[in-house]
Amino acid sequence: MQDFNWTVCYLVLVNFVTFVAFGVDKRRAVRNKYRISEATLLGLALIGGSAGALAGMYLFHHKTRKPLFRVIPILLVSQAAILFFF
Repeated sequence: MQDFNWTVCYLVLVNFVTFVAFGVDKRRAVRNKYRISEATLLGLALIGGSAGALAGMYLFHHKTRKPLFRVIPILLVSQAAILFFF
């Protein structure tokens, strides 16, 4: 039970950070400011933030047309399956 609590806390935190990162990057893109790298955004999704990434993509209308970012729904399904089986 203790491990579950840490897992939930980690997932909530990483998804929140990822969601905020997509929002910040979109805001910077609109203002022609220094951007968060695509590698960082994808890395955050890869380490468990895929739900936050997907929410950020569609709420902020950001990176939805980039072919590389079409992998995020696949990551989300994969991460959900891993959580379900472990």
